[in-house]
Amino acid sequence: MRAVIQRVRRGGVTVEGKELARIGQGLVVLLGIGPEDTEETAQAMTYKISRMRIFEDDQGKMNLSVLDVGGEVIVVSQFTLYANTKKGHRPSFILSAPPEMASPLVDRFVELMREEDVPTQTGEFGAHMLVDIENDGPVTIWLEM
Repeated sequence: MRAVIQRVRRGGVTVEGKELARIGQGLVVLLGIGPEDTEETAQAMTYKISRMRIFEDDQGKMNLSVLDVGGEVIVVSQFTLYANTKKGHRPSFILSAPPEMASPLVDRFVELMREEDVPTQTGEFGAHMLVDIENDGPVTIWLEM
């Protein structure tokens, strides 16, 4: 499982002109699922992201998590995080999990975030999405489990 975690002032997801998600302060998590990923991987990723201290405290130090600041999360399925670019100029995506495996794991990740008491919204699996991100910092973290 791979994630690009962006600390945001605001974020949103639109599909075919319809807004599916909108948050204020929080995280936009671009989430890729690999063929070896399991429920345990989703649990570990959820635990790590919900507690990652990347928000500033009153001293200006990154010392607070999304839980600490009462932030929200948008999860966007992102199979392109498994792009293989070693040959040629056209990425290959054979390293990403097939949709029938990836979709339920993305859904489970979202459920787990909600179980951690993190308000979590999503895009639409497999859809062409417009993702609005106002990156705060900028703070962008790559995480792989």
